Amino acid sequence: MSNRTPAAIFTAFTKSPGQFLIKYPFCTSSSISSLPLPLDPDPPDLPSQIFTILSTHPTTWQRHPSITKLIPLLSPSHISSLFSLDLNPQTALDFSYWISQRPGFKHSVESYSSLLNLLIRNNFTKASEKIVFLMLKSCSLDKEILFVLDFLRRVNESGSDFSLKLSVKGYNTLLMQLSKFHLVDEMKRVYLEMLDNMVVPNIYTFNTMINGCCKVGNVGEAELYVSKIVQAGLSPDTFTYTSLILGYCRNKDVEKGFRVFRMMPKKGCRRNEVSYTNLIHGLCEAKRVDEALDLFRRMGEDDCRPTVRTYTVVIFGLCGVGRKSEALGFFNEMSARGCEPNVHTYTVLIDCLCKENKVDEASGLLNRMLEKRLFPNVVTYNALIDGYCKEGLMEAALQILDLMKSNNCSPNARTYNELICGFCKRKNVHRAMSLLNELLEQNLSPTLITYNSLIYGQCREGHLDSAYKVLHLINESGLVPDQFTYSVFIDTLCKRGRVEEAQVLFDSLEKKGIKAGEVIYTALIDGYCKEGKIDDAHSLLERMLSDDCLPNSYTYNALIDGLYRERKVQEALLLVEKMTKMGVKPTVYTYTILIEEVLKEGDFDHAHRLLDQMVSLGLKPDVYTYTAFIQAYCSIGKLDEAEDLIVKMNREGIVPDSVTYTLLICAYANLGLIYSAFDVLKRMFDAGCEPSHHTYAFLIKHLSNKKWMKENSNVMGFYLVSNVSLVNVADVWKMMEFDTAVQLFETMHAHSCSPNVNTYGKLIIGLCKVGRWTVAQRLFDHMRERGISPSEDIYNALVKCCCELKLYEEAVRLLDAMIEHGHLPHLESYKMLLCGLYDEEKNEKAKAVFCNLLHCGYNADEVAWKILIDGLLKKGLGDKCSELLDIMEKKGCQIKSPTYAMLIEGLDKRQVTNYRLKFHMFSLLFLVVVPFLGKLLLDLLNVYAYIERWIEGEKTHCGVNHLVDEQGTISAICIETCLLEFFLTIQTASHEWGCLHGEQSSKESRGETVLVQGLWNSLPLLEDAKQVEDSRIQFWITEYFN
Repeated sequence: MSNRTPAAIFTAFTKSPGQFLIKYPFCTSSSISSLPLPLDPDPPDLPSQIFTILSTHPTTWQRHPSITKLIPLLSPSHISSLFSLDLNPQTALDFSYWISQRPGFKHSVESYSSLLNLLIRNNFTKASEKIVFLMLKSCSLDKEILFVLDFLRRVNESGSDFSLKLSVKGYNTLLMQLSKFHLVDEMKRVYLEMLDNMVVPNIYTFNTMINGCCKVGNVGEAELYVSKIVQAGLSPDTFTYTSLILGYCRNKDVEKGFRVFRMMPKKGCRRNEVSYTNLIHGLCEAKRVDEALDLFRRMGEDDCRPTVRTYTVVIFGLCGVGRKSEALGFFNEMSARGCEPNVHTYTVLIDCLCKENKVDEASGLLNRMLEKRLFPNVVTYNALIDGYCKEGLMEAALQILDLMKSNNCSPNARTYNELICGFCKRKNVHRAMSLLNELLEQNLSPTLITYNSLIYGQCREGHLDSAYKVLHLINESGLVPDQFTYSVFIDTLCKRGRVEEAQVLFDSLEKKGIKAGEVIYTALIDGYCKEGKIDDAHSLLERMLSDDCLPNSYTYNALIDGLYRERKVQEALLLVEKMTKMGVKPTVYTYTILIEEVLKEGDFDHAHRLLDQMVSLGLKPDVYTYTAFIQAYCSIGKLDEAEDLIVKMNREGIVPDSVTYTLLICAYANLGLIYSAFDVLKRMFDAGCEPSHHTYAFLIKHLSNKKWMKENSNVMGFYLVSNVSLVNVADVWKMMEFDTAVQLFETMHAHSCSPNVNTYGKLIIGLCKVGRWTVAQRLFDHMRERGISPSEDIYNALVKCCCELKLYEEAVRLLDAMIEHGHLPHLESYKMLLCGLYDEEKNEKAKAVFCNLLHCGYNADEVAWKILIDGLLKKGLGDKCSELLDIMEKKGCQIKSPTYAMLIEGLDKRQVTNYRLKFHMFSLLFLVVVPFLGKLLLDLLNVYAYIERWIEGEKTHCGVNHLVDEQGTISAICIETCLLEFFLTIQTASHEWGCLHGEQSSKESRGETVLVQGLWNSLPLLEDAKQVEDSRIQFWITEYFN
């Protein structure tokens, strides 16, 4: 019995094995749907074909008719396989040289190593030395040079008569390649091996060692090699001293670099372009740009002309101190002098322009590069992607990603991190999660920055549960959450009014090895202040000081704001004095808080004194400071003073924001000056400031009031005064009719500020929030009739509204249209729709919608979190959750093991009694962790399904009557068969698991113990087995679970 396969269990259960053909929920080896399809014949073995031609035509193979057809198909890996065959070594050498001359072919270190093995076996010593040299030169990655180094050591340590003794030239080449990748420790080992092999270093050896040390700023060790030059009877040369200048500058010791620079002529060493460039670079890094420019102008004294690198370094230095126009001047000058900019030059300027938010200019430079046939590298593209992301132009950033791929430039982790961060800042976390998919598909590893950005994005959109699930992914990846990770959680909890939970998380940080910094303390202090718990905030401030964590201006500002909220004005003022004594200078925000509070009291004179005091301290008022004054003036009807401040803001280069303009609009409308209110809206449009939800709400409110007064003036017998509010702003969307929206649009047209997609979006989203589907739909049709394409936010709001009103067919239609127009629906929209369809028992429709969702590129884990766990499981639809999980598996949407664990935990939390579903979840989890075990669990699941059907009364269909005694109970032998097979497989899997983790397969160290115990507790069939009075069953229970 111990040798039975899972299939043997099925035979033991029935006299008719055909009835037990198992169809699994998704692809396993026993699934009919996963039977192997007929395969095309294997493609020809290229290495074997070439081997045959070379062996049978040793002198004429170049003229063989098949060679010209096969050569374009060959890759370095094919050549490596070819040389591993028993090929004539001279033929192999000839062929190696011949193919290296073919356009588009380049040997890899693996193909060279395969050739070397062939040559070594045949004692081709001289040829081997040449191939070693070529192999060293071919290394373009640090892992390649390390491979070569390891290969050479293994050859020489093999104990055979043959060894690859490098000459001094060979050693120098090896050292230079190691130096290129800053592998200084390996360089030192090779240098010692060189001495052990009685190879005498020359000046090039020492200079390479010095340069390698200086590249990483290790000047002390470099100087030791300088002394060895003297001991060897040699003299340091220009290269030696130039390397030392580099080392001192890398060490940020520019003065010592200058000392070496000045000493060179005295030592009889001519200073060259590299000497100047290294020192200019050091000065630029130290922000001593004017000195760098002076040195640049003195290059001619030594008959040196600036190189491309010299110009690039100067441009980099100027950009670093914000002197972009001068940098562009040097850029134009170098071209005029016949020194054409290279990729690095362009990259420096593109990065500078992007940091100054001038992405259009940067994009123009990229186009100029491409016109000159200069191919941008990953750093160039990343600079532009980062620039677009910071501007919120995410579609443009994605276009750059497509461009770099089309130009065969592979994105790196930083590329995706910038895009993920950009989407998260734009509240588009589902797009960010889909980029995580792409990052993993490119065989790149997410960094902590990746996960922290996703946590920030999930929290910013209010998906705190999903943020915690991303935290599970961090732990699974082997990364360690840092201060930033937990600061986001604590800040989000506080902003959502869950300060107690934030405090619990804060208290747990010490056990996690995380020291709370000022950001975490400040977030929690601010949370307590917003809750009105000033005493708790003060206590936390004292704890912060006792932990040697110094509060910053943000910390004090949070407390000052909290004290003012509680009307503790004197305490707030004392705290301002205290922060000054602590060496923390009040900021613009500090004074703005104070100004706001005195303005609330109507004390304009005091507010202006505070403003003057603020300016005298060198603090420039910002948009919030001026808006506080404008709000105060508007509240008392002093609009001339408010307008004067707007003029002053513009004169000082401070751009009013939507709040500033909205305050003016509201003030004019309250005075009945609706025409003037729309004039402000026009100014807002002209300034490129997007009106907010509140801006339109105020305008609609006053249009509605005006309309009501006009319609009811005769009834009332008099006109209502203009500032009476008949429609409250909070109720605007509940009462607004389609005609009012049309009136808004017409008035906007009359003031030359035509409605755009944002206008329609604010109105439609406002209506959808209060369930006004009919009016929202009419506006949706109205905008499309006028050629305005709805945005992603508009579609999502409409879908959500439909789902809340149970208009599921309309929601499906909107989702289809949304995808057709290139938008990605929010997963929350899908969650509501799927739960609604299942509530109405439209199961097939729900599955079809879910299948469409899986083709949109969402992250599989996020789909599981937001739809399966937060949607179906929370609604008690565990069986539907299992069905959709099966669909995901069939579609190849593989979720990670922590997510399976969350699904199982979700079942337990909601006390789901569907044991077969729990068993299914465990099976899927094991498929990820230990695939062999997961396969068997699925087998057992199907056996259990048949037994369950028998228990439910389907005795004539399941073919297990022979397993039941006269009392109708399942026989012990049936249970023992299942248990034995299960336990034997557990034992095998445990051994494999242990080997993977370097553990012994013992009862004390089974990696899957917790999961197996959980499985045991979740399966009633096994639970029943505990009660069976059979010694064989009891043996297994005792052996594995007691």
